[in-house]
Amino acid sequence: MAGEKLSADILQNAARLEALFEKDATFILRFVQNRSCPGLTFALCYCAGMIDSALIANAIIKPLVLSELAPDDPNLLQTVMTKGLYTHKAEPSDTFEEIIQAVTGGDTAVLLPGAAQALIMSTQGFPLRSISEPDAEKVLSGPKEGFCESMIVNLSLLHRRLKTNDLKIEMRTFGERTATKACVCYLASVCDPEILAELNRRLDTIHTDGALDVNTLAEWIRDNRHSSFRAIDYTERPDVAAGKLLEGRVAVFLDGTPMVLTLPYLFIENFQSNEDYYMGSFYASFARILRISGYFLSVLTPAVFIAITTYNHEILPTPLLISMTRERQNVPLPLGLELIMMLLVFDLLREAGVRMPSNIGQAMSIVGALVLGQAAVQAKIASSLVIIIVAFTGITSLLVPKMSAPLIVTRASILLLALFLGFPGLLLGFSLLLAHILGLRSFGMAQVGMTGALTRPNIQDTAVRLPLDDMPERPPMAAGDHIRMQKPPGRWWR
Repeated sequence: MAGEKLSADILQNAARLEALFEKDATFILRFVQNRSCPGLTFALCYCAGMIDSALIANAIIKPLVLSELAPDDPNLLQTVMTKGLYTHKAEPSDTFEEIIQAVTGGDTAVLLPGAAQALIMSTQGFPLRSISEPDAEKVLSGPKEGFCESMIVNLSLLHRRLKTNDLKIEMRTFGERTATKACVCYLASVCDPEILAELNRRLDTIHTDGALDVNTLAEWIRDNRHSSFRAIDYTERPDVAAGKLLEGRVAVFLDGTPMVLTLPYLFIENFQSNEDYYMGSFYASFARILRISGYFLSVLTPAVFIAITTYNHEILPTPLLISMTRERQNVPLPLGLELIMMLLVFDLLREAGVRMPSNIGQAMSIVGALVLGQAAVQAKIASSLVIIIVAFTGITSLLVPKMSAPLIVTRASILLLALFLGFPGLLLGFSLLLAHILGLRSFGMAQVGMTGALTRPNIQDTAVRLPLDDMPERPPMAAGDHIRMQKPPGRWWR
């Protein structure tokens, strides 16, 4: 069927399409006869539930029936396309493969008598989820719009924020059987052409039956495939995607999913929030420092606790050490096993809260943590100090939701090293973690830039965020136009 051409016989083409869509109850083939010339018959092909019925009736069927057409017109297809139909988009096609992709995507194919081509009409009308704020990226201030499952709608949301012809949109198709539409978006005067060429090279290597989500693409094209850290960012917010494009990044949209990929990805983005740009620079910088501190506290606190209490308990004040020893007299489990078990329980509760319905998930997590923690202490399965350490670790981990998967892996690894080797194991694990982070790359770019040049463009939007009028230049990853605003003149209140 691949590359099979249409014939000039409309009945033969219709029979072939019926054979290709055999046992597909949604496929509709309807013949329409022109009123002024009864010998002129057209065939409409579409899938029920995917089309706008009113649009087909008023923009295709009605014109074909009422238009005055000549059966001996040598340019019948061109005449029908330019004068006889009222849809905003009409394209000729001469292969059955293109017709199948169009019909299954919500378009309508019109077969003409005596023509070896069909007209593909845009008639999509399937139901879509309304535009709403993403649950995972809620903000107190700023836009409340979020991407939905329609790529065309998502591109319109992006175009509303980037009203320029500098925005380039390159269409692609992924999936041998799903034929999912995708597009690569970038600003031509800002994006680095080397990054764009590397992305296209990796996208060309994707050969799979189906592409149902952007994670399918990310698994194919990401760097550091065996690392738990992100190499590509995900967002459901149009303002975030537009902001990334203005910094010289590239966005990848996939039809059928509200998630959009943005790349390349910097490690500091794990601690940034889109709300940082809708509030003052001092509070945004303070919040970022809290998130960075929270990540390292969540990773190191259990390991430091186990190293001190197991190998170097002389560091602790004597009253605290006596209190801990007295409380642990009735706990039968080793301290390391006790801590690992309670961390596992916390992760189970958090995962259960995420997967359960939203109206009871949060309540279940809070009540479950309180009840299980209190019951574990009363049953002498865990000490209260271990419960405090686990609770502190869990709270700090919630500061960086983008790092949830790396947190579990790195915290468990460093905890095991500290359990068996004490502080030398903790330092070894922390050194390996830093070395791994410094080696992370995203499309040829180091996620942690260690150029040694402490210039304003390099540090203006990292651990701290400078005021917007003090950031006139784009980040270094922008290869073209580096000036994004004219620095305002001196002000009297400064």
